Amino acid sequence: MNQEVHKCEKCNQSFDILADDIPFYEKMDVPLPTMCPVCRWKYLLAFWVFGRFRITKSALSGKTIITVIPESAPFPIYDRAEFVSDAWDPLAYGKDYDQSCPFIEQLVELQSVVPHPHQTGIKNFNSDWADDTWESKDAYLTRSALSLESVSYGYRVLACKNSVDLTFCWYLDRSYDCLYCFKSYNLKHSFNSRDCMDSSFLYDCRNCQNCFMCWNLRNQKYCILNQPYSKEEYEKKLEEYSLKSRKAVEELKKEFWQHIRQDAVHRQDYNVQTTQSTGNFLNNDKNCYQNYFIEDSENCRYCVRGRGKETIDSVSIFDAEKCANGALDQLGYGNVCNLYTTSCRYSAYLDNCEESEYCFGCVGLRKKKYCILNKQYTKEVYEILVEKIKSDMKKKGEWGKFFPLSSAYCGYNLSLAQMMYPMSEDEALKFGAKWEESVEPHYENIISGNDLPDTIDQVGDEIVKQRILCPETKLSYNITQSELAFYREHNIPLPRRHFDWRTLDRFKPFSLMVIPQKGTCYYCKKEIEHYYSPELGFQKIACLECYQREVA
Repeated sequence: MNQEVHKCEKCNQSFDILADDIPFYEKMDVPLPTMCPVCRWKYLLAFWVFGRFRITKSALSGKTIITVIPESAPFPIYDRAEFVSDAWDPLAYGKDYDQSCPFIEQLVELQSVVPHPHQTGIKNFNSDWADDTWESKDAYLTRSALSLESVSYGYRVLACKNSVDLTFCWYLDRSYDCLYCFKSYNLKHSFNSRDCMDSSFLYDCRNCQNCFMCWNLRNQKYCILNQPYSKEEYEKKLEEYSLKSRKAVEELKKEFWQHIRQDAVHRQDYNVQTTQSTGNFLNNDKNCYQNYFIEDSENCRYCVRGRGKETIDSVSIFDAEKCANGALDQLGYGNVCNLYTTSCRYSAYLDNCEESEYCFGCVGLRKKKYCILNKQYTKEVYEILVEKIKSDMKKKGEWGKFFPLSSAYCGYNLSLAQMMYPMSEDEALKFGAKWEESVEPHYENIISGNDLPDTIDQVGDEIVKQRILCPETKLSYNITQSELAFYREHNIPLPRRHFDWRTLDRFKPFSLMVIPQKGTCYYCKKEIEHYYSPELGFQKIACLECYQREVA
């Protein structure tokens, strides 16, 4: 395949721009990228807030709100219901275009004064402590979720119920501490498993029931360490593992990961029903190149999270089509460089706009048309002025460049970028991003997580009135009444680490599966491209054919 070799302006590594990429950039009238794909993703993901939940007041009404946007954000924060109301007018912030000043500087200045909503997500009940959560009930400290009921500490979860500590899971019920698991019931401490029930410590298992510490199983019951038992033998053997003890469970987690590294067979990618596509965690995609966590998509290139068509260099695309260089551009069409927008079309450089079209460089608009820098124009004047601005931006090298990292709502360490592509403070600052630490409030009656009882049987009801200090992060957290009831019902010891760090730990394997690797199949020795970083230490990585023969 024909290609151009470029050097990344961020990491100085060489990267290829393929011949098939160029028509996409030409169609969207944006310049070729100056960063490698990974640095482009880091840059865009740095705008996706994964911050600490905090209590504050709406700048409009004084109503108490809970948000993940940090105190350092320069703009006013409104309760979302107020943000979409007629109580204020975003056009009141409109300004004329100043040809003598870089356009993006004018946009950032506008962004810093126009109000933003305190959270995303609608049609929720009793889910104030949640963000990017939709149509859910009793979601607590949960992000990126849809159709939940009674879920705490979830991240990217869909249609889950009565569960705690889930990451990237769909259709789970009464489950705990799972990553990338689907359509399962009463599943615990498991990774990449589906259609399973009443089981713990499963990896890459399908349609299994009453199994413990197993990997690569299909359609099995009553197995421990991949060995079958009778029902009576299984139940007796399981009693030997002291699952009520935190210390014992932590040792079992270490043993579990040793089996994953040494004994489990790993398919070269996690893709399902894909056609002529590359990347990892793809589902039902066609003609997609170097995408990750993308479903039901076609002709997308260099995208992370969501689904779309003919879209390039974007993160969090939900039904986006013909878009480029966007971050959280939902239901968009024909957009360039949009941030946190919903149902916008034929627009560029929008931030937190909804149901608008033919707008350029605007913030906080709703159901508007032909606006520039939040100022209303006629169609004819809009079209002339947009072409003028684009021409000026191209001369200054601005056009097609995303918002500057200095305008991100939060520091790199409080963004989704840190989850997928972790960096140290020095590395983030060198990258050009911000870094910030939240101020931890002072609490009375606080205890160390190290002092928590080893088993849930030893925990009294008074624990719900205490703050717990995570010994590793020095952040505090609490145990809710419903959470305590869940732990007691399932005989789960209290967590001693802050919930955000539990999510980050669960997600860590994914952060090591998003860069292509060259290797050989463990069985047939042919060269393959896989997505397992050497840091994972997986020994049996197999091509698709050998995986199907050995496992499926």
